[in-house]
Amino acid sequence: MALTPSNMLPLGTKAPDFSLVDTKDNQVKSLDELKGTAGTLVMFICNHCPFVIHVNTELSQLAKDYIAKGINCIAISSNDIDNYPQDAPHLMKQNAVDHHYIFPYLYDQTQEVAKAYDAACTPDFFLFDSELILVYAGQLDDSRPGNGIPVTGKDLRAAMDAVIAGKSVNLDQKPSMGCNIKWK
Repeated sequence: MALTPSNMLPLGTKAPDFSLVDTKDNQVKSLDELKGTAGTLVMFICNHCPFVIHVNTELSQLAKDYIAKGINCIAISSNDIDNYPQDAPHLMKQNAVDHHYIFPYLYDQTQEVAKAYDAACTPDFFLFDSELILVYAGQLDDSRPGNGIPVTGKDLRAAMDAVIAGKSVNLDQKPSMGCNIKWK
């Protein structure tokens, strides 16, 4: 497990478009059809990363709290499944069921979407406003496996609350930290 910070895609970047298979129902879904009315959260996650496992409950709760407020959540796994078979699509589907994901869990087989977003780690968070302009590219909160800090999602929640309220998101954004994306 290599501790890797996010690359912090520049704020103001337009969300790169994509169409990927949702492992929950095997249907191809596009960013345009999944985006929220108030905003869109794109999360790069995977099944096996201890950093993602540490925050899975909060990711599910975040979606429950914010989808009804107009911020849709989208999870994407881009890991190389030949070397990390625990991240295969059929296991992504099971992981989504086990953790009560109410958001799509998409598989980026070519890794082109992760590259377009400059994703570096799992979890890696990208919050876009209603026009799909990046307003937050930072951490969920200060909690990490083993550091004793409770998982609250406070940093990402504050950004999402600002988007909903039509306010500016705090520009002081700490990078997310996690396992590196497993590139082919």
